[in-house]
Amino acid sequence: MTDNAQPETGSKPERTLSVVHAIADIGRENWDKCANPAATGADGKTTPASTPSPRDPESDREGVHARESLSQGDESFSQDNESLYQQESFNPLICFDFLSSLEDSGCVGDLAGWWPHHVTLQDGSGAFAGVMPSYVKNNSYGEYIFDHGWADAYERAGGDYYPKVQIAVPFSPVPGRRVLTASGAREDFEALVSGAMALNEAAKGSSIHWTFCNRDEWQRFGKLGLLRRTDRQFHWFNRGYETFDDFLIALASRKRKTIRRERRQAIESGIEIECVTGRDLTEAHWDAFFSFYMDTGSRKWGRPYLNRTFFSLIGERMADRILLIMAKRDGRYIAGALNLIGDDALYGRHWGCTEHHAFLHFELCYYQAIDWALAHGLKRVEAGHQGEHKLARGYEPVPVYSAHFIANPGLRRAVADYLERERMMVDHEIEALGDYTPFRKG
Repeated sequence: MTDNAQPETGSKPERTLSVVHAIADIGRENWDKCANPAATGADGKTTPASTPSPRDPESDREGVHARESLSQGDESFSQDNESLYQQESFNPLICFDFLSSLEDSGCVGDLAGWWPHHVTLQDGSGAFAGVMPSYVKNNSYGEYIFDHGWADAYERAGGDYYPKVQIAVPFSPVPGRRVLTASGAREDFEALVSGAMALNEAAKGSSIHWTFCNRDEWQRFGKLGLLRRTDRQFHWFNRGYETFDDFLIALASRKRKTIRRERRQAIESGIEIECVTGRDLTEAHWDAFFSFYMDTGSRKWGRPYLNRTFFSLIGERMADRILLIMAKRDGRYIAGALNLIGDDALYGRHWGCTEHHAFLHFELCYYQAIDWALAHGLKRVEAGHQGEHKLARGYEPVPVYSAHFIANPGLRRAVADYLERERMMVDHEIEALGDYTPFRKG
């Protein structure tokens, strides 16, 4: 596949697949009508962030029923979990403003080893029918679905694992659509997948990785013969709760008391909590938060992936989709958590602090996020990757998905065998962890 548009055969009307090296050349309207079609109007603008709205009594009754099923140890609960993931009308992680901020700030590009090669699909009139956030990479950093072992094995056998093609939101382990079509048509989905294959061949890549795709895409990938992988995260679900106390009532008494104690102790040193969003966000907030991010990121990863410019850009471009939960002591910010606001979910992304206080991390990242989601009628909170400690705070184990194409037949067979066993292990782990949720068992 070259940078020039090419006809995609076997479809009517004739369509073209292209590779675009800067999302700015695609444009906000063209990108967002594919990424978030339900939220994009004729003017290319997206709807504003969620605001509090009256509750639907019928949905409340459904939530109570699901909560009761959980408290009784209902074996079908994992299926109930899946039913809560509706097709969001807006997902901020795949929107133009977020991805363009990564590019314009230089967080992706030569220095990061993430080179934008976005695959696009246009119809005969030139209108965009689909896009994919695609990157050619020379490393496996910032992905959170780890393939370092595959790379090591292939290179020890004499192969070149890099470059590879990554179809993902850089540095963001947040599930969502990856094959972004305006219509959802099967032929558009398959055309973009074929575009990824052509891109990988042109780049002389070893493989293609669609990471943190949604379940529907994952099933489609399987039908196309791609390798499928699972992992797990912990998400919180609003099952008809109106207040945080309603949520606590659903927990076992001992767990309820523990959470109340943690919340008290988190702020007992005179700490004040602020939730900042929209026009209230200032550069002073970003200065403080960036210092937290750098401190924590340097200790966890060695080199934080995001720079200061990125935070200013998302503050300018999508302030209504950002929630900063900040902790202040003696008039000075000491900790903060960054969240992105969808129409159905609150996405927890980064946390950091310059002072350590017991349980402050839990308060800012988990409990305050639940409070805010409840106040704004959101269905769930996704609090990032890994972290079994979330389980005791009411966050439940859920599967996350990825799909992979491996060009070399030998490596493909070895990875396929590994993934079959890994999927079974993840299924068992999610089932076992579900037994340790803090909810009442009857």
